[in-house]
Amino acid sequence: MELRRADIIAKEIEERIFDGSYADGERLDEVRLARHFGVSRTPLREALQRLALSGLVELVPRRGAFVRQPGPVELVEMFEVMAELEVVCGRLAARRISEAALAELRDANARCQAAVDACDPDSYYSANARFHQIIYRESGNSFLEAETRALHRRLEPFRRRQLRLRGRMAQSMSEHEAIVEALERGDAEEAAEALRRHVAVQGEKFLNLMLSLRRAAE
Repeated sequence: MELRRADIIAKEIEERIFDGSYADGERLDEVRLARHFGVSRTPLREALQRLALSGLVELVPRRGAFVRQPGPVELVEMFEVMAELEVVCGRLAARRISEAALAELRDANARCQAAVDACDPDSYYSANARFHQIIYRESGNSFLEAETRALHRRLEPFRRRQLRLRGRMAQSMSEHEAIVEALERGDAEEAAEALRRHVAVQGEKFLNLMLSLRRAAE
């Protein structure tokens, strides 16, 4: 129960950071936030720790939690690294993926399509995360899988946010289909390139979204 509350709190604080309600460098008052959400400090601190993992909050010992909005250069750099990690995962997975894992990917894609049909970006993100994690696992390289998962978690709020752009879920779905087709054929280079394009577009869409939100706030 506490874990679920932490998820909800983290998402709301995340929204406020993205829409400019909380400025870069602003201190997040734990007492005020706990009162606002009607919770104890435990789920609030869990939420802040999650935000710290994604880099949106910096936890400073004996001082508290501070908003930290990555700049466009830092975000571009992170998405570039994410794309290349996924490229390696895709290339290896094309050579090693099992029929059972391909069935899992098709199931994840079916769930993604259901979310597109329902216009539900949160459900799409959950199914999308599963889709990518199957590919990381099927790379057959546990070190690579762990490193890729870690950066995936770091970029989670940004990857989730760009799904709200008009037409983005349907476009992402099309990209997923190209990835699965390449993996089914065992085409390592096409799988790698399809994943690179997919992640690069996510970064581009998120940056465009952030620029539009900042212009609106100004």
